[in-house]
Amino acid sequence: MAYIQFLGAAGTVTGSKHLIDTGSGSSGKKGFRVLVDCGLFQGQKEWRERNWQNLPVAAHEIDAVILTHAHLDHCGWIPRLVKEGFRGPIYATQLTIDLCSVVLPDSGHLQEEDAAYYNKKKVSKHDPAMPLYTFQEAQSSLRYFKPVADGQATQATQLSSGLAFRFVPAAHILGSCMAEVTVQIDGRSRRLLFTGDIGRVRNGQVAPGKVVHSGPQENETADVLVMESTYGNRKHPDTDPRPQLALLIRETAERGGSVIVPAFAVERTQKFLFMLKELMETGQILPLPVFCDSPMAIKAIEIFLKYSDQYTPQAADLIGKYGSPLKWPNFTFAETAEESKKINESHYPSIIVSSSGMVTGGRILHHLALRLPDPKNTVIFIGFQAPGTRGATIKSGASEVKIFGQFIPIRAQVAALEQFSDHADPPELLEWLRTFKNNPGVTYLVHGEAAAASQLRDTMKKELGWNVQIADYMERVEVK
Repeated sequence: MAYIQFLGAAGTVTGSKHLIDTGSGSSGKKGFRVLVDCGLFQGQKEWRERNWQNLPVAAHEIDAVILTHAHLDHCGWIPRLVKEGFRGPIYATQLTIDLCSVVLPDSGHLQEEDAAYYNKKKVSKHDPAMPLYTFQEAQSSLRYFKPVADGQATQATQLSSGLAFRFVPAAHILGSCMAEVTVQIDGRSRRLLFTGDIGRVRNGQVAPGKVVHSGPQENETADVLVMESTYGNRKHPDTDPRPQLALLIRETAERGGSVIVPAFAVERTQKFLFMLKELMETGQILPLPVFCDSPMAIKAIEIFLKYSDQYTPQAADLIGKYGSPLKWPNFTFAETAEESKKINESHYPSIIVSSSGMVTGGRILHHLALRLPDPKNTVIFIGFQAPGTRGATIKSGASEVKIFGQFIPIRAQVAALEQFSDHADPPELLEWLRTFKNNPGVTYLVHGEAAAASQLRDTMKKELGWNVQIADYMERVEVK
């Protein structure tokens, strides 16, 4: 029996892992096993603890990984999978591989930094605190990546006699694709479509934060659809975020405070920096010092600039006009821990952009611990905050948040700009789904909180008449 098992991003937004097993043949030989995405769990403790648990299938028994894109909640568990014994190929687009070559070692490096800090301050329940994986372990996992082209006419990659796949554009971030998997069952071909994350469908005027110009690909065909539901119960604002952003920065600077922006390191940070540069050059905000605090910032920006042909005209124009952020005056990039500490020595108004985007770890914790208690400062969220993360706690209006084992009072102003999201909302999803050549036999919703997935399921049933179900964690579903 061929089946899909949802090993992550089911009942929650993070930890995307979907196992395909083609089932045992008549000879009794085990089926081919493929993991679509291999992401980190983030958010509530019960989910984070699953990062330390083994999968129900031994790592060495998984034959291959198909990776949709380079966000940590989709790729961040790969070094751990390799550490546990996986030795198969990891298929991804070349752009995704380029990004993972920066993102994964950076993740290991930050985990080592965090563990060292916890051990130094003796604020961990674990003695000693350990990283999930190290910089070197992440670096070593990159040897298993194999590039695969994406596009309408791309020939499928044959994984076994009964299993093949190809990538189709998803327009979420650079290099992001959906995985279209074809399985042979009892002489019949069944097409499974795993969306990964789906980018904004509409143009740059309606989706002003959109960077990637193409996709998601229309006119799809699928027998089984496994689809994200992150924004299943909300609609993005269609207003330009720049006036509100400029106002927040001006007001904060006038009262002598600094702006702290937790930002996802891949793409979100880069497009936010270009927006800041544009606001400064057009006189909408003063040319304040900008600190980009990330060990991977320089390499990520180099990749971002290398693939400017992938962007919307608006994004490409900004790159053509202003060039590399690495050469801008007043923009400082901190690579080392020592350079990061120097940022906190500044007592003048500034803008600090640092990962992680959901405040789950990394150097952003130090900046927030220092600046959250001061009402002169402002924290601006420009990305989704999964329930249970520190980012969600701060955004919710809580009076305090736990950082490094201490409760930090939240007196700073807190704001959120939802226009930067790279996830399609319900009207955009329906616009894309209506282009399908057929109605899938079943759609499983993943990568969404319960309320978002439930509302999207109801919307799809009402508007499309499709058979839509919400995937449960560890659930197995037969592919018929």
